[in-house]
Amino acid sequence: MTPYKKKIRQTRVARMNVVLQELYPEAKIALQYTTDFECLVAVMLSAQCTDQRVNQVTKKLFKKYRTLDDYASAVQKDMEQDVYQTGFFRNKAKNIIAAAKKVRDEFDGELPRTLAQMVTIPGAARKTANVVLSTLYGVTEGIAVDTHVRRFAIRFDLSDHTDPVRIERDLMQIMPTELWWGFNHRLVNYGRDYCKAHQHDCMEHPLTFIYPKANSVWPKAK
Repeated sequence: MTPYKKKIRQTRVARMNVVLQELYPEAKIALQYTTDFECLVAVMLSAQCTDQRVNQVTKKLFKKYRTLDDYASAVQKDMEQDVYQTGFFRNKAKNIIAAAKKVRDEFDGELPRTLAQMVTIPGAARKTANVVLSTLYGVTEGIAVDTHVRRFAIRFDLSDHTDPVRIERDLMQIMPTELWWGFNHRLVNYGRDYCKAHQHDCMEHPLTFIYPKANSVWPKAK
């Protein structure tokens, strides 16, 4: 990223954040949970699944599994059935059980507070780790780049890349740290309320006024 391009993008994303903060002054995760581990489970289940569907599934799941030991001792086939509706259920079930064992046996039953430790938990890749850490503990070590953030970063020319890891690096260069936490949640809400992923005319949408070219850029899902 050249210094000139960086400056242009800093100005653009700053204007975007002003609009997003006005639309969603209290950015917060849409997933429902009551314990720290439930938050992790919900975020893990949200991969390639809507928050609404995840909340429907976890409403029953969290009643069935009350403690960390309940998750750690769960039968794989049973867990698969419990999370079936969120998609990729075999891998998600495997990761949830393994994550519970890891947290119980290696972290004394408490989720770690650093990104380096969080990503060692099965199923908690960088995006998941960033969401959980910022939501639960206010720890901001990065920006959660999910499908929503990736799509808008490409459409609004905030990065030269399509890979989530590289997009995150670019966003971290052009945004002040205090804005990292809410960026993901606000873009998720914006995509839901104004600009869904399918191609359409969004010229009259709030963010498109900032960068009209976005109306003609529709990146493929990854």
